[in-house]
Amino acid sequence: MLQRDRQFLVIAKMETVSFKTFQNLIGKKLGISKWYLIEQGHINQFADVTGDHQFIHVDPQKATKTAFGTTIAHGFLTLSMLSSMSYNAIPRIDRLKMGVNYGFNKIRFISPVPVGSRIRGHFTLFSSKVEKPGELTNIVDVSVEIQNNERPALVAEWISRQFFEE
Repeated sequence: MLQRDRQFLVIAKMETVSFKTFQNLIGKKLGISKWYLIEQGHINQFADVTGDHQFIHVDPQKATKTAFGTTIAHGFLTLSMLSSMSYNAIPRIDRLKMGVNYGFNKIRFISPVPVGSRIRGHFTLFSSKVEKPGELTNIVDVSVEIQNNERPALVAEWISRQFFEE
């Protein structure tokens, strides 16, 4: 069931929509994810996985002496959360078998995400193109909001490809 919510179209309760309904959402905001709390433990785990232990991320004592005043999340940590955010913001398309990340046309890290911040993703369908039967390429404009911050953490043009049951 499609519902109007202030300035944009949203899908009620993230139900499954038809292929045609999804493609009719081009130019519309698909949804906004739930809030995610960025804790120091998440930042430390990301540093361990990626090997990026720069002090602005993992050393709260040293980070207090920087312009940030505290540790900040890795930009790539915020970027990597887009998949999780999309699961509760973008409707599922009927008969979807699987989806894969195809890349990005652009990514910009606008503002640092201080430890203890809450972030959420805003998703707008920019384009949706049938590549061949059973294969769809979507470009979604994404902005990651930092609660109580006027500027986003990041903006991106995210490309994904979906494969459907015949």
